Amino acid sequence: MIVLLIAFLLAIFILPNLWAKWVLARHSKGRDDYPGTGAELADHLLRRLGIEGVKVEMTEQGDHYDPEARRVRLSREHYEGRSLTAVTVAAHEVGHAIQHHEGYAPLTARARMVGVAQRAEKLGALLMMAAPFLFILTRLPGGMAVVIAMAVISFGTAALVHLVTLPVEFDASFNRALPLLREYVPPYDMPGARHVLTACAFTYVAASLASILNLGRWLVILRR
Repeated sequence: MIVLLIAFLLAIFILPNLWAKWVLARHSKGRDDYPGTGAELADHLLRRLGIEGVKVEMTEQGDHYDPEARRVRLSREHYEGRSLTAVTVAAHEVGHAIQHHEGYAPLTARARMVGVAQRAEKLGALLMMAAPFLFILTRLPGGMAVVIAMAVISFGTAALVHLVTLPVEFDASFNRALPLLREYVPPYDMPGARHVLTACAFTYVAASLASILNLGRWLVILRR
């Protein structure tokens, strides 16, 4: 029974990330019938839509749009790639640039919340590691419980923020990128493009679940 429960929990935490990676890899094969790379499509869309001041860059930090620097950043395989995954991911990140250009409020809120989540997760890790030492130093009744509660709130905040960002991701994928892709991607590739766009959003589900798993791991360690 315990083995089945562990397997079930691992499936919940791991499968979304594995599925997203599988979908992206499945459609990453180079296509000779595509006229341009992901970077070229992103640059073309920005110019066509009249979004000035936004540049397309290659990054080692994963595909994303930076609203502060006003940069569409693509990983090397999507920047240089001429595949369904490359052009779809590029269109998705341009979707965020469109949101920013149009003053889409949830994107601004998401940018702030992501910063909060990153700081909260770092704080949670520090509190978890420091909890035994803080308890020894303070010698206060319930001191350990207070520190652990603070860490739980920190990790929980990170998980919650990742989930809250999902509407922003789905809007960028299906309200912004998908209509554009219909003009550039052959009709027989559109089902695959939908899968890639869904995978782009599901990376945030995987990030949220990873935060929860990280919290559980630290709680198990502290109970020893």
